Amino acid sequence: MSNAQKGRIMSRLHHAGHPKASPEQSWGPRNPEAPAPPSQSWPGQPQGVPPGQPPYQRQAAPLPRKRHRVFFWVFLSVQILFLIWVITGAASGSGTPDSCQGMTGDALKTCNDAGNVGTAIGVGLIIGLWAAADVILGITYMVYRLASRQPRT
Repeated sequence: MSNAQKGRIMSRLHHAGHPKASPEQSWGPRNPEAPAPPSQSWPGQPQGVPPGQPPYQRQAAPLPRKRHRVFFWVFLSVQILFLIWVITGAASGSGTPDSCQGMTGDALKTCNDAGNVGTAIGVGLIIGLWAAADVILGITYMVYRLASRQPRT
């Protein structure tokens, strides 16, 4: 494909409003008396400097305040502490309890079952405390957010 054919295709694409079309080229011979065509890529006339402000100074936009995520880290640490507590509580019930030493048969089975029930009750209480602490933390966070929000204008 020759350069002339490519130019005609690009010109057709440009006139059709195709997004990949390159803009028309403005170089080449022209009438010396004719004014230069305005370039669309040049910025417009600069606006004047506001009165009372030196031209070399720009007003800096205020930097946005960095949000501290203290609550997030407190909440995460509470979750980790409860998780460790549940794991250690469940692990403490494994094996034969010291009070069941020397027992055999049904007595040993009953003693082990009682120990497992105690462990399950203990872990259940820890999970209940965990849920209560999460509800309290959630309500506290909602109250904090409502108190610190910007008033509507």
